Amino acid sequence: MRIAIAYPPLPSDKGVPLLSQNRQFQWFSRPTYIYPVVPALAATQARRDGHEVAWLDGIASEWSPETFDAQLDAFGPEVVVIETKTPVVGRHWEIIRAMKARRPGVAVVLVGDHVTALPEESFVQCPVDYVLTGGDYDFLLLNLLAAMQAAAGGAPDPAAFEPGIYWREGGAVRNSGPFRLDHDLKRVPWIDRDLTQWRLYAEKNGNYRRTPGTYIMSGRDCWHGKCTFCSWTTLYPTYRARDPKDVVDEIGDLIERYGVREIMDDTGSLPAGAWLKTFCEEMIARGYHKRVRIDCNMRFGCLDEAAYRLMRKAGFRLVLFGLESANQATLDRLVKALTVSQIEEGARLASRAGLDVHVTVMFGYPWEGEREIANTVSLARRLLRKGYAYTLQVTMVVPYPGTPLFRELDQAGLLLTRAWEEYDMRRQVMASGVPEESIKAAVRQVYKAFLHPETIVRRIVSTRDPLADLAFYWRGFLSVAGHLRDFKG
Repeated sequence: MRIAIAYPPLPSDKGVPLLSQNRQFQWFSRPTYIYPVVPALAATQARRDGHEVAWLDGIASEWSPETFDAQLDAFGPEVVVIETKTPVVGRHWEIIRAMKARRPGVAVVLVGDHVTALPEESFVQCPVDYVLTGGDYDFLLLNLLAAMQAAAGGAPDPAAFEPGIYWREGGAVRNSGPFRLDHDLKRVPWIDRDLTQWRLYAEKNGNYRRTPGTYIMSGRDCWHGKCTFCSWTTLYPTYRARDPKDVVDEIGDLIERYGVREIMDDTGSLPAGAWLKTFCEEMIARGYHKRVRIDCNMRFGCLDEAAYRLMRKAGFRLVLFGLESANQATLDRLVKALTVSQIEEGARLASRAGLDVHVTVMFGYPWEGEREIANTVSLARRLLRKGYAYTLQVTMVVPYPGTPLFRELDQAGLLLTRAWEEYDMRRQVMASGVPEESIKAAVRQVYKAFLHPETIVRRIVSTRDPLADLAFYWRGFLSVAGHLRDFKG
């Protein structure tokens, strides 16, 4: 069958949509493109199973809608797969309506956290044919394609569907039961980087200090998996990891075949303990620690300084942590299983081990007032000035459908709107005693800490490779300027 993994262009004066591989959605003023790991695995596995696959990312390719349509027409797909998220699902409904009007024989498939939370909604709003729920939609797509192929142009036999698939049957929406995450990640192939045009995503990404860079995932997705705000807990309520030696094998292939210089392992939380030790030892034994830099997500409070030093020795550079708030009551309410003291201590230990620490910060919790916001601003700025945090991301809280936070606020009557396009971090969608402008001002205040003299001096002192670092600092300056525009009053 002819399958298109498609990201239709979403032109907007808000900027570039950070849609895929993102637990939170944002529009970025500065073009940024993140490699979509699970969709890339879907494309890879579909080709391996004998299907003809086209990778049509109109966003990263910077196509116009007309160019995207021409590319789609030239390929002539039988199936089009589109990943969506809450703020742009309405745009995707419009696109699907137009697509089905022009190509009524094409089967359109939606995937992602929004349609996992609200699978039947899209069948009401647009003529979508299938919704694949859960985070293993690469496996579900293979199952769906096999059933469609067996039907030889007729309606697939639902008895062949794995759990997690929704489809139309007459005037009703049917499903094959709740999705399961029991697929063996040890059997997943390495991504076909050529098929999925990895170069589109290799440069324009603020996380990379060295380019070209790319993404992998050692696990799905976070071994904590309880943060009430995280949209990916909807996709991955359980946790699985790949064999660490296989991950290192893949890294070696990325180095040798593609010349990759930095790799982001975007597992929600990188496996710790014995897994991490084996991974680091393999990286060192094979000499990869001298040839590539590794970035990852990690949780505060789970590693000691010795573990951080081993990571640094093994080639890790950037470690991303969720700070979220400097108020213990908020951390407890979010089920972070974390104390405020662990945040600063963890950042200090990781940075002292030679790692670049990145922290994520959020403002706009309905229960936080000006004092609580000021606490978080103070901690975030202090981490930057002291050099405990190298970079950070500051955002407004968004309660995505399917998350415990959404359910909590919905039941309390604190949601201001269900117009999903408003859930794009450009405005408050929850009732709060703090004005929206004060929240945006807090975001800008934290970002301005990058321009503090103490922060700048630490950057200069910590420079390791003057030429590469100068380019990185310039990209960082442009990113900060972009974020200040993103959250302007």
